[in-house]
Amino acid sequence: MINTIIQLDQIDYTPCAYPLALYESIATRGVAIPIKVNRNHERFTCIDGHQRLSVCAALAQKDARFARIPVMLCNDYSKSGSGFWGNTQNIH
Repeated sequence: MINTIIQLDQIDYTPCAYPLALYESIATRGVAIPIKVNRNHERFTCIDGHQRLSVCAALAQKDARFARIPVMLCNDYSKSGSGFWGNTQNIH
């Protein structure tokens, strides 16, 4: 898994309702736990964090700093950690 920051508009997700407490928390502190995404060519698909993304989309309407989101790339083994993944194998 790789941690990075990407633009909100590069992530495909399902907008949803969110609790007011989550909105207030992100508005005050930002996104504390990165969104989990999978890379699909030049775009990303959210696999965990639809509520956080929905909050950031609402906040980005007022403040552009919420348009950049910390994410964990869960299916990109080409960079850091590739040594670990490349040396593993299933032994039966």
